[in-house]
Amino acid sequence: MRTLHSFFFAALALAFVSTGCDDGDTGSGGGGGGTTNDPPEPLPALSKAPLTTEARIVPSTAQVVADNSKNLRLPDDAEAFLADGYGAYTTEAGEPVMPETLDDTTPPAKGANAKLIARFVHFSDTQLADDESPSRIVNADGPLSPTSGAFRPQEGHECRIMNAAVRTINRLSQDSKIDFVVLGGDNADNAQTNEVDWVLSILSGSDSVECDSGDDDDPVSGGNNDPKDPFIAGGLDMPWLWVTGNHDVLNQGNFPPASIADEYVGTNAATGTRDWSQPGGPVYVGDVTADERRAPLSGEDLMAKVKADGDGHGITDADLASGYGEYTYDIPGTELRILAMDTAARTGSADGLIHQSQLDEFIIPSLDQAVTDGKLVIVTSHHSSGQLTDGGGFGGQMQSDAVLPDEFRAVLATYPNVLMHLAGHTHHHKVTKIDVPTVASYWEVESAALADWPNQLRVIEIWDADNGFYTIRMVGLDYQTENDPIAEDGRQRAIMDYTTGWIGTGEGELTDRNVELYVPKP
Repeated sequence: MRTLHSFFFAALALAFVSTGCDDGDTGSGGGGGGTTNDPPEPLPALSKAPLTTEARIVPSTAQVVADNSKNLRLPDDAEAFLADGYGAYTTEAGEPVMPETLDDTTPPAKGANAKLIARFVHFSDTQLADDESPSRIVNADGPLSPTSGAFRPQEGHECRIMNAAVRTINRLSQDSKIDFVVLGGDNADNAQTNEVDWVLSILSGSDSVECDSGDDDDPVSGGNNDPKDPFIAGGLDMPWLWVTGNHDVLNQGNFPPASIADEYVGTNAATGTRDWSQPGGPVYVGDVTADERRAPLSGEDLMAKVKADGDGHGITDADLASGYGEYTYDIPGTELRILAMDTAARTGSADGLIHQSQLDEFIIPSLDQAVTDGKLVIVTSHHSSGQLTDGGGFGGQMQSDAVLPDEFRAVLATYPNVLMHLAGHTHHHKVTKIDVPTVASYWEVESAALADWPNQLRVIEIWDADNGFYTIRMVGLDYQTENDPIAEDGRQRAIMDYTTGWIGTGEGELTDRNVELYVPKP
């Protein structure tokens, strides 16, 4: 029986059929001839990993108004856009680091004994998708529309892009040690078991990662030459911490998946998926090969899977019981503590949700304990405070105990040991000074997405400036694709997604990108 979810998106998809999407009359949902037995080959170490203070990647073509005569979901149209240079890019000179203070005064010079406390990477919004899943809604995608993230021309390459980001972080760490990595949430795209398995394998390392489901596809005959071939993931060389986003626990980031679990593991792609048995992986509606590995994960299942991987990535036994990723993590040898919140609304909606019980039983007691322990705190979550709602947005249910932005901000502002609130979700670089009248001001930082332009990570340094301030130095990092033509192809398709006007920019203003934030010492 079709669910309301399927009927809604099937109707929405019809609005896009006139753009030329495959209606299922050609091809089949089955896979191709299968991958060859050629074993994956390890990629050599990168020769460089420049920060965007040194050089940054810039599209060669300025963003244009979306060309409605072409459709990125059609392989021929995508190839035509690429041939016209929409995926081309150049490398420009780096950007400066812009200093900012909470009171807008000129920051003082650093003292003679300024010291680095920790250096880490914020790795947000990969949205690694099983692009062959029947529970996807690809035909709901459209240029600069609210559902423009339902399809990305580079989505089949996202495993290799994520692996390229890992290689870049490891190479950077050889020159300037990276102490740890914090995810930003929306690590997976559709709350699927296999998507999370791929994320864990790439971040923690695996001798063979194959981001393929259903039939065993081989779009380009041979091994090591297309996005569906297995590859070796070296994994991060440093610890990494899990943060949960709405796409990690909700169908396409909006709907509780349990009610449509049969669609995940079923054989009917009603609202569009991709068929990699055909050249270019065109959008397909119709029968597909079922795959139990696509089963959706509950919050409890997700926490158990993450905790069982490596050192558990911050997840605690209490998280296993609650199904929420809420924990504190002390950076060894420093006074720095990470406080991870879980703002993904299990009742649905892409917006952030914090229940009063989370605030009263975890967030406030953890902040109080940090004061007692003499710890500096970075609060991190998928959603920024401005994205917190009552849970009643599209796909959700209003929650009477929801903590709204003003209440949450008033809590954080009372703790002078909080350095910042670090978030993702919005897919853009942004720095906001949060002013709470009669209390205090603090910094809120959002990082761009690996999934969308500018496809960047953030390198963050925490310094004791020896002048009455701590500083937060943040610099963008472009992932490198050296010796990986599949990841490079993915980069060009991601740039095309932006330059053709199907998505907006996530760069932020100059003062949001490479920036040094000053925080008065308590």
